[in-house]
Amino acid sequence: MLSSTRLVGRTLLRRFSRSLATGEDVNQQVWRLGRLNHVAIAVPDLQKSADFYRNVLGAKVSETVPLPEHGVYTVFVELDNTKIELLHPLGEKSPIQGFLDKKPDGGMHHVCLEVDDIEAAVKSVREMNVRTLAPKTKIGAHGKPVMFLHPKDCGGVLLELEQADT
Repeated sequence: MLSSTRLVGRTLLRRFSRSLATGEDVNQQVWRLGRLNHVAIAVPDLQKSADFYRNVLGAKVSETVPLPEHGVYTVFVELDNTKIELLHPLGEKSPIQGFLDKKPDGGMHHVCLEVDDIEAAVKSVREMNVRTLAPKTKIGAHGKPVMFLHPKDCGGVLLELEQADT
């Protein structure tokens, strides 16, 4: 018997394969996937990591911004084609603390992709049995609505969808 994850994966793969064969867009053009917004890295020492990108690599690095609603401190490293988001725990229930408890040296936490209609994208992925980590979108670090997708439904990667600039 197939596990539910494998069954969902096979269903999505069949739908995707069918769409490639017919030229049909997987999400029927209700929403469009945009650019890579950032790659997020959980770090045990935010200042040390920010200093590395600023002083060793010569990158433009933002100030630290607390996001209590997400349980994180963030610092953005600006690159020509995208950003790196450095994440550090804020508060006792921080999801980043749980990540660092498992990986004390830190590591890649998630990938953020822009979409042109976050609500339509969330509805669409849910209809394809992709689990979201919250019942509704939240405002993220850039002041835009975001939604995280379960890594078990996304090839082992935690994905964040973010509303693109319109």
